[in-house]
Amino acid sequence: MDRLVGDLHSRVGPILTRVQILLDDTQPKISSMVNDASHIVYLARGSAQKLDRVFTDATDRLRGQLVHADRILTGTLEAVEDAGAKFSNNFWRPMQKASALVQGIKVGLDLLRSRRKRSSGGDEPREQQEEELFI
Repeated sequence: MDRLVGDLHSRVGPILTRVQILLDDTQPKISSMVNDASHIVYLARGSAQKLDRVFTDATDRLRGQLVHADRILTGTLEAVEDAGAKFSNNFWRPMQKASALVQGIKVGLDLLRSRRKRSSGGDEPREQQEEELFI
């Protein structure tokens, strides 16, 4: 047993020594890599926050410009609608009244003509008289 333990110790001892040397050698490197990774994460978080602020600011400005453009467009459309209503009231209604007046005068004159024709010589067929009234 002693010999087996001594043989095992002689074989495992150098391996453990090498592993210990390897760990002693790589431990500062691993510690440095962890610190670098931590710093990279810190910088990435800061950059992400800056980017978020930039996009938020840009979005807020764009929203403000869209609201401003919407107000301008709404005001313009309301002015155009108002102008159209005023044009309709001030131009088309008098034109319609004048057209109706002219149409009434025409119908009255046609009626007078048809009565004169009837009294002077009512030979015309009724269809022709109706056609004249229709025109």
